[in-house]
Amino acid sequence: MLMRTDPFRELDRLAQQLTGPGTWSRPSAMLMDAYREGDEYVVAFDLPGVPADAIDIDVERNMLTVKAERRPVTKADNVQMELSERPLGIFSRQIVLADTLDTEHIQADYDAGVLTLRIPIAERAKPRKISIGVGSGHKEISG
Repeated sequence: MLMRTDPFRELDRLAQQLTGPGTWSRPSAMLMDAYREGDEYVVAFDLPGVPADAIDIDVERNMLTVKAERRPVTKADNVQMELSERPLGIFSRQIVLADTLDTEHIQADYDAGVLTLRIPIAERAKPRKISIGVGSGHKEISG
């Protein structure tokens, strides 16, 4: 249901890790899983430490864009950082959705640092039966 548009995504992800935190003009990639569950497509993004109000989800035509910002934790004046490995900054992911998905009815949930989008399969993409008229009667073909 997803169309891959960037064969060099893994190379980009490694380059972004080496160049530092993401900015609005150059966001870092975010990890995701995508799978079909019944009549909906599920996409889950890992966003640990990101508050729900720092996540932005947009759909324009069939392009789904998710942006999030992990801000630094406010520290007291007498705190000296010894180690900082958790990435900060802007994270973004764009996905081209197939025409068989209903982008008008996407549901988003955020729990325990995981953003889960549920995208229903469009009715026009589901299997259906078509009846064929033979003489004076109809014969049903399942497909």
